Amino acid sequence: MADFLIVGGGLIGLLTARNLSKMGAQVTLVERGQLGQESSWAGGGILSPLYPWKYPQPINVLSGWSQAYYPTLAQELLADTGIDPEYVRSGLLILDADERAPALAWSPPAAQSIVPVEAAEVRRIEPALGQEHPGAVWMPEVAQVRNPLLVAALKRDLALRGVHVAENTEVTHLLTRRERIQGVRTEYSEIRADQVIIACGAWSATLLKELGYELPVMPVRGQMILFKARPRQLQRIVLSEGHYLIPRRDGHVLVGSTMEEVGFDKTVTEQARDDLATIARRLVPSLADAPLERHWAGLRPGSPSGVPFIGAHPKVEGLYINAGHFRNGVVMAPASAQLLVDILTDHPTAVDPAPYALAGRSHAA
Repeated sequence: MADFLIVGGGLIGLLTARNLSKMGAQVTLVERGQLGQESSWAGGGILSPLYPWKYPQPINVLSGWSQAYYPTLAQELLADTGIDPEYVRSGLLILDADERAPALAWSPPAAQSIVPVEAAEVRRIEPALGQEHPGAVWMPEVAQVRNPLLVAALKRDLALRGVHVAENTEVTHLLTRRERIQGVRTEYSEIRADQVIIACGAWSATLLKELGYELPVMPVRGQMILFKARPRQLQRIVLSEGHYLIPRRDGHVLVGSTMEEVGFDKTVTEQARDDLATIARRLVPSLADAPLERHWAGLRPGSPSGVPFIGAHPKVEGLYINAGHFRNGVVMAPASAQLLVDILTDHPTAVDPAPYALAGRSHAA
Protein backbone atom coordinates (compact mmCIF):
# COMPACT_ATOMS: atom_id res chain seq x y z
CA MET A 1 0.00 0.00 0.00
CA ALA A 2 1.32 3.43 -0.96
CA ASP A 3 1.91 6.19 1.57
CA PHE A 4 0.36 8.66 -0.88
CA LEU A 5 -1.95 8.19 -3.85
CA ILE A 6 -2.18 11.11 -6.27
CA VAL A 7 -5.14 11.32 -8.62
CA GLY A 8 -4.14 13.44 -11.59
CA GLY A 9 -1.01 13.49 -13.73
CA GLY A 10 -0.74 17.16 -14.68
CA LEU A 11 2.05 19.42 -13.48
CA ILE A 12 0.55 19.68 -9.99
CA GLY A 13 0.36 15.91 -9.58
CA LEU A 14 3.76 15.28 -11.15
CA LEU A 15 5.53 17.85 -8.98
CA THR A 16 3.76 16.63 -5.86
CA ALA A 17 4.84 13.06 -6.61
CA ARG A 18 8.42 14.22 -7.22
CA ASN A 19 8.61 16.15 -3.96
CA LEU A 20 7.14 13.34 -1.88
CA SER A 21 9.40 10.77 -3.53
CA LYS A 22 12.46 12.89 -2.78
CA MET A 23 11.48 12.64 0.89
CA GLY A 24 11.44 8.83 0.73
CA ALA A 25 7.69 8.31 0.53
CA GLN A 26 6.06 5.52 -1.45
CA VAL A 27 3.94 7.27 -4.07
CA THR A 28 1.41 6.02 -6.60
CA LEU A 29 0.05 8.35 -9.29
CA VAL A 30 -3.09 7.58 -11.29
CA GLU A 31 -4.03 9.48 -14.47
CA ARG A 32 -7.22 9.07 -16.49
CA GLY A 33 -5.35 9.66 -19.77
CA GLN A 34 -1.70 10.29 -20.55
CA LEU A 35 0.50 12.21 -18.12
CA GLY A 36 0.36 15.95 -18.57
CA GLN A 37 -1.77 15.92 -21.71
CA GLU A 38 -4.61 18.14 -20.50
CA SER A 39 -4.21 21.80 -19.45
CA SER A 40 -0.54 21.29 -18.51
CA TRP A 41 0.22 20.49 -22.15
CA ALA A 42 -2.28 22.85 -23.76
CA GLY A 43 -1.21 26.11 -22.12
CA GLY A 44 1.48 28.55 -23.12
CA GLY A 45 4.01 28.16 -20.31
CA ILE A 46 4.31 31.85 -19.40
CA LEU A 47 5.79 32.05 -15.91
CA SER A 48 3.71 34.99 -14.81
CA PRO A 49 0.03 35.75 -14.47
CA LEU A 50 -1.17 37.92 -17.33
CA TYR A 51 -1.56 41.43 -15.88
CA PRO A 52 -0.49 40.25 -12.41
CA TRP A 53 -1.76 43.43 -10.72
CA LYS A 54 -5.31 42.32 -11.55
CA TYR A 55 -5.06 39.12 -9.52
CA PRO A 56 -5.62 38.45 -5.81
CA GLN A 57 -2.47 38.51 -3.72
CA PRO A 58 -2.51 34.73 -2.99
CA ILE A 59 -2.03 34.04 -6.72
CA ASN A 60 0.97 36.34 -6.91
CA VAL A 61 2.45 34.86 -3.73
CA LEU A 62 2.46 31.36 -5.26
CA SER A 63 3.66 32.74 -8.59
CA GLY A 64 6.51 34.64 -6.98
CA TRP A 65 7.75 31.56 -5.11
CA SER A 66 7.61 29.48 -8.28
CA GLN A 67 9.29 32.15 -10.41
CA ALA A 68 12.28 32.09 -8.06
CA TYR A 69 12.42 28.28 -8.07
CA TYR A 70 11.92 27.54 -11.77
CA PRO A 71 15.55 28.04 -12.86
CA THR A 72 16.67 25.47 -10.28
CA LEU A 73 13.90 23.04 -11.26
CA ALA A 74 14.78 23.30 -14.96
CA GLN A 75 18.48 22.74 -14.27
CA GLU A 76 17.82 19.74 -12.03
CA LEU A 77 15.49 18.10 -14.54
CA LEU A 78 17.96 18.61 -17.39
CA ALA A 79 20.80 17.14 -15.32
CA ASP A 80 18.75 14.18 -14.06
CA THR A 81 16.75 13.29 -17.17
CA GLY A 82 18.57 14.80 -20.15
CA ILE A 83 15.35 16.61 -21.16
CA ASP A 84 15.58 20.39 -21.33
CA PRO A 85 12.32 22.16 -20.31
CA GLU A 86 13.60 25.22 -22.20
CA TYR A 87 13.43 27.77 -19.42
CA VAL A 88 13.94 31.09 -21.22
CA ARG A 89 13.78 34.58 -19.77
CA SER A 90 12.00 36.17 -22.72
CA GLY A 91 10.52 39.12 -20.88
CA LEU A 92 6.89 40.20 -21.17
CA LEU A 93 5.95 43.28 -23.20
CA ILE A 94 2.42 44.50 -22.42
CA LEU A 95 1.08 46.81 -25.11
CA ASP A 96 -2.12 48.00 -23.41
CA ALA A 97 -1.69 51.71 -22.69
CA ASP A 98 -4.37 51.70 -19.99
CA GLU A 99 -2.41 49.14 -17.98
CA ARG A 100 0.59 51.41 -17.38
CA ALA A 101 -0.78 53.21 -14.32
CA PRO A 102 -2.06 50.13 -12.44
CA ALA A 103 1.10 48.23 -13.32
CA LEU A 104 3.37 50.92 -11.92
CA ALA A 105 1.22 51.22 -8.79
CA TRP A 106 1.48 47.48 -8.11
CA SER A 107 4.07 46.07 -5.71
CA PRO A 108 5.32 42.69 -6.95
CA PRO A 109 5.76 40.01 -4.25
CA ALA A 110 9.17 39.11 -5.66
CA ALA A 111 12.12 41.02 -7.10
CA GLN A 112 10.53 41.72 -10.45
CA SER A 113 10.94 45.01 -12.28
CA ILE A 114 8.15 46.80 -14.12
CA VAL A 115 9.42 49.37 -16.59
CA PRO A 116 7.28 51.92 -18.44
CA VAL A 117 8.51 52.40 -22.00
CA GLU A 118 7.63 55.02 -24.60
CA ALA A 119 6.79 54.47 -28.26
CA ALA A 120 10.37 54.57 -29.59
CA GLU A 121 11.54 52.07 -26.98
CA VAL A 122 8.77 49.56 -27.72
CA ARG A 123 10.13 48.81 -31.18
CA ARG A 124 13.68 48.45 -29.83
CA ILE A 125 12.55 45.86 -27.31
CA GLU A 126 10.59 43.89 -29.94
CA PRO A 127 11.53 44.79 -33.54
CA ALA A 128 8.96 42.39 -35.02
CA LEU A 129 6.00 44.52 -33.93
CA GLY A 130 4.12 46.16 -36.75
CA GLN A 131 2.02 49.20 -35.89
CA GLU A 132 3.22 51.99 -33.63
CA HIS A 133 2.31 51.69 -29.97
CA PRO A 134 2.13 54.82 -27.81
CA GLY A 135 3.82 53.05 -24.94
CA ALA A 136 4.00 49.77 -23.07
CA VAL A 137 4.88 48.03 -19.84
CA TRP A 138 8.05 45.97 -19.95
CA MET A 139 8.68 43.14 -17.47
CA PRO A 140 12.17 41.90 -18.41
CA GLU A 141 12.43 39.13 -15.77
CA VAL A 142 9.37 37.19 -16.93
CA ALA A 143 10.34 33.75 -18.23
CA GLN A 144 8.67 30.85 -19.98
CA VAL A 145 9.01 27.09 -20.14
CA ARG A 146 8.07 24.79 -22.97
CA ASN A 147 5.44 22.99 -20.96
CA PRO A 148 5.27 19.77 -23.05
CA LEU A 149 9.01 19.35 -22.45
CA LEU A 150 8.58 20.11 -18.76
CA VAL A 151 5.95 17.37 -18.57
CA ALA A 152 8.23 14.95 -20.42
CA ALA A 153 11.11 15.71 -18.05
CA LEU A 154 8.95 15.19 -14.97
CA LYS A 155 7.58 11.93 -16.37
CA ARG A 156 11.11 10.67 -16.88
CA ASP A 157 12.14 11.92 -13.43
CA LEU A 158 9.36 9.96 -11.73
CA ALA A 159 10.32 6.82 -13.62
CA LEU A 160 13.91 7.18 -12.44
CA ARG A 161 12.69 7.64 -8.86
CA GLY A 162 10.56 4.50 -8.98
CA VAL A 163 7.22 6.24 -8.57
CA HIS A 164 4.43 3.88 -9.64
CA VAL A 165 2.40 5.54 -12.39
CA ALA A 166 -0.82 4.19 -13.86
CA GLU A 167 -1.85 6.01 -17.04
CA ASN A 168 -5.17 5.49 -18.87
CA THR A 169 -6.71 4.59 -15.52
CA GLU A 170 -9.77 6.57 -14.50
CA VAL A 171 -10.75 6.81 -10.85
CA THR A 172 -14.48 6.17 -10.56
CA HIS A 173 -15.02 6.32 -6.78
CA LEU A 174 -13.30 7.49 -3.62
CA LEU A 175 -13.27 4.80 -0.95
CA THR A 176 -14.05 6.03 2.55
CA ARG A 177 -14.94 4.48 5.89
CA ARG A 178 -16.14 6.46 8.89
CA GLU A 179 -15.09 9.74 7.27
CA ARG A 180 -11.57 8.42 6.63
CA ILE A 181 -10.13 7.90 3.15
CA GLN A 182 -9.20 4.32 2.32
CA GLY A 183 -8.14 4.67 -1.32
CA VAL A 184 -9.86 4.76 -4.70
CA ARG A 185 -11.69 2.48 -7.07
CA THR A 186 -10.65 2.61 -10.71
CA GLU A 187 -12.25 1.00 -13.73
CA TYR A 188 -9.83 -1.89 -13.19
CA SER A 189 -9.26 -2.36 -9.47
CA GLU A 190 -9.11 -0.81 -6.02
CA ILE A 191 -5.97 1.05 -4.93
CA ARG A 192 -5.43 1.53 -1.21
CA ALA A 193 -3.44 4.38 0.32
CA ASP A 194 -3.09 6.13 3.67
CA GLN A 195 -3.53 9.56 2.09
CA VAL A 196 -5.14 10.54 -1.21
CA ILE A 197 -4.53 13.77 -3.14
CA ILE A 198 -7.02 15.01 -5.74
CA ALA A 199 -5.13 17.00 -8.36
CA CYS A 200 -7.06 16.28 -11.54
CA GLY A 201 -7.71 19.82 -12.69
CA ALA A 202 -11.11 20.51 -14.22
CA TRP A 203 -12.25 16.98 -13.30
CA SER A 204 -11.61 17.41 -9.56
CA ALA A 205 -15.08 18.66 -8.68
CA THR A 206 -16.75 15.73 -10.45
CA LEU A 207 -14.79 13.23 -8.40
CA LEU A 208 -15.36 14.99 -5.07
CA LYS A 209 -19.09 15.48 -5.58
CA GLU A 210 -19.91 11.90 -4.55
CA LEU A 211 -18.77 12.80 -1.03
CA GLY A 212 -21.45 15.49 -0.83
CA TYR A 213 -18.94 18.28 -1.24
CA GLU A 214 -19.26 20.86 -4.01
CA LEU A 215 -15.88 22.18 -5.11
CA PRO A 216 -16.40 25.27 -7.31
CA VAL A 217 -14.01 24.20 -10.05
CA MET A 218 -15.28 24.00 -13.63
CA PRO A 219 -13.77 23.52 -17.11
CA VAL A 220 -13.05 26.66 -19.14
CA ARG A 221 -11.97 25.98 -22.71
CA GLY A 222 -9.01 27.81 -24.17
CA GLN A 223 -8.12 27.55 -27.87
CA MET A 224 -4.61 28.24 -29.15
CA ILE A 225 -2.76 28.22 -32.46
CA LEU A 226 0.87 27.64 -33.42
CA PHE A 227 2.86 29.31 -36.19
CA LYS A 228 6.05 27.81 -37.58
CA ALA A 229 8.18 30.94 -37.76
CA ARG A 230 11.94 31.47 -37.93
CA PRO A 231 14.10 31.40 -34.78
CA ARG A 232 14.15 34.87 -33.20
CA GLN A 233 11.58 36.17 -35.67
CA LEU A 234 9.76 37.14 -32.46
CA GLN A 235 11.93 37.49 -29.36
CA ARG A 236 9.67 38.66 -26.53
CA ILE A 237 6.40 37.46 -25.09
CA VAL A 238 3.87 40.03 -26.27
CA LEU A 239 0.54 40.68 -24.56
CA SER A 240 -2.21 42.87 -25.99
CA GLU A 241 -5.89 43.10 -25.01
CA GLY A 242 -5.79 39.74 -23.26
CA HIS A 243 -4.08 37.84 -26.11
CA TYR A 244 -0.46 36.73 -26.08
CA LEU A 245 2.26 35.62 -28.48
CA ILE A 246 4.99 33.35 -27.11
CA PRO A 247 8.22 32.73 -29.08
CA ARG A 248 9.91 29.35 -28.60
CA ARG A 249 13.62 28.73 -29.12
CA ASP A 250 13.07 26.94 -32.41
CA GLY A 251 10.98 29.78 -33.84
CA HIS A 252 7.52 28.43 -33.19
CA VAL A 253 5.11 31.11 -31.97
CA LEU A 254 2.12 30.22 -29.79
CA VAL A 255 -0.91 32.48 -29.86
CA GLY A 256 -3.71 32.38 -27.31
CA SER A 257 -6.21 32.19 -25.96
CA THR A 258 -9.99 32.02 -25.83
CA MET A 259 -12.08 31.79 -22.64
CA GLU A 260 -15.17 29.64 -23.19
CA GLU A 261 -17.51 28.01 -20.70
CA VAL A 262 -18.67 25.04 -22.77
CA GLY A 263 -18.31 22.17 -20.32
CA PHE A 264 -15.95 19.29 -21.04
CA ASP A 265 -15.76 20.08 -24.75
CA LYS A 266 -12.34 20.44 -26.39
CA THR A 267 -13.68 20.96 -29.91
CA VAL A 268 -11.83 23.65 -31.86
CA THR A 269 -13.64 26.24 -33.96
CA GLU A 270 -12.76 28.00 -37.20
CA GLN A 271 -13.88 31.29 -35.69
CA ALA A 272 -11.37 31.08 -32.85
CA ARG A 273 -8.58 30.00 -35.20
CA ASP A 274 -9.24 32.90 -37.57
CA ASP A 275 -9.57 35.45 -34.76
CA LEU A 276 -6.30 34.39 -33.13
CA ALA A 277 -4.47 34.38 -36.46
CA THR A 278 -5.77 37.87 -37.28
CA ILE A 279 -4.63 39.22 -33.91
CA ALA A 280 -1.19 37.64 -34.28
CA ARG A 281 -0.63 38.96 -37.79
CA ARG A 282 -1.78 42.42 -36.83
CA LEU A 283 0.73 42.55 -34.00
CA VAL A 284 3.55 40.84 -35.90
CA PRO A 285 3.00 41.31 -39.67
CA SER A 286 5.82 38.95 -40.65
CA LEU A 287 3.71 36.05 -39.33
CA ALA A 288 1.60 36.43 -42.48
CA ASP A 289 4.27 34.33 -44.24
CA ALA A 290 4.58 31.76 -41.43
CA PRO A 291 2.61 28.51 -41.80
CA LEU A 292 -0.16 28.00 -39.27
CA GLU A 293 0.95 24.58 -38.06
CA ARG A 294 -1.51 23.58 -35.36
CA HIS A 295 -4.76 24.50 -33.58
CA TRP A 296 -5.90 22.92 -30.31
CA ALA A 297 -7.97 23.44 -27.18
CA GLY A 298 -7.49 22.65 -23.51
CA LEU A 299 -9.70 22.81 -20.42
CA ARG A 300 -8.54 25.07 -17.63
CA PRO A 301 -9.67 24.26 -14.08
CA GLY A 302 -11.64 27.46 -13.54
CA SER A 303 -12.39 28.72 -10.04
CA PRO A 304 -14.25 31.80 -8.78
CA SER A 305 -11.24 34.02 -8.05
CA GLY A 306 -8.47 31.97 -9.64
CA VAL A 307 -7.06 31.22 -6.18
CA PRO A 308 -6.54 27.44 -6.03
CA PHE A 309 -7.90 25.12 -3.36
CA ILE A 310 -4.92 23.58 -1.56
CA GLY A 311 -5.23 21.60 1.64
CA ALA A 312 -7.21 19.04 3.59
CA HIS A 313 -10.77 18.05 2.75
CA PRO A 314 -12.89 19.54 5.57
CA LYS A 315 -14.80 16.32 6.28
CA VAL A 316 -12.79 13.31 5.14
CA GLU A 317 -9.58 12.61 7.02
CA GLY A 318 -6.59 11.77 4.84
CA LEU A 319 -8.09 13.35 1.71
CA TYR A 320 -6.40 16.43 0.21
CA ILE A 321 -7.09 18.69 -2.76
CA ASN A 322 -4.86 20.74 -5.03
CA ALA A 323 -7.05 22.17 -7.80
CA GLY A 324 -8.61 25.30 -9.29
CA HIS A 325 -5.53 27.06 -10.68
CA PHE A 326 -7.49 28.42 -13.66
CA ARG A 327 -5.15 30.31 -16.07
CA ASN A 328 -2.04 30.13 -13.88
CA GLY A 329 -1.40 26.45 -13.31
CA VAL A 330 2.07 26.38 -14.85
CA VAL A 331 3.41 29.38 -12.98
CA MET A 332 1.86 28.35 -9.65
CA ALA A 333 2.59 24.63 -9.92
CA PRO A 334 5.93 24.34 -8.05
CA ALA A 335 4.73 26.46 -5.13
CA SER A 336 1.33 24.74 -5.02
CA ALA A 337 2.95 21.30 -4.94
CA GLN A 338 5.44 22.34 -2.27
CA LEU A 339 2.74 23.91 -0.10
CA LEU A 340 0.66 20.74 -0.14
CA VAL A 341 3.68 18.54 0.55
CA ASP A 342 4.56 20.74 3.53
CA ILE A 343 1.00 20.32 4.81
CA LEU A 344 1.05 16.56 4.22
CA THR A 345 4.35 16.08 6.03
CA ASP A 346 3.67 18.60 8.81
CA HIS A 347 6.62 20.79 7.82
CA PRO A 348 6.75 24.59 8.00
CA THR A 349 4.97 25.76 4.87
CA ALA A 350 6.66 27.59 2.01
CA VAL A 351 3.85 30.18 2.06
CA ASP A 352 0.92 30.93 4.36
CA PRO A 353 -1.60 28.13 3.70
CA ALA A 354 -4.66 30.01 4.98
CA PRO A 355 -5.76 31.72 1.72
CA TYR A 356 -5.88 28.38 -0.08
CA ALA A 357 -7.63 26.27 2.57
CA LEU A 358 -10.95 24.71 1.59
CA ALA A 359 -12.83 25.67 4.74
CA GLY A 360 -15.32 28.41 3.96
CA ARG A 361 -14.57 28.44 0.21
CA SER A 362 -16.86 25.63 -0.95
CA HIS A 363 -20.07 24.09 0.28
CA ALA A 364 -21.99 20.89 0.80
CA ALA A 365 -23.95 19.62 -2.18
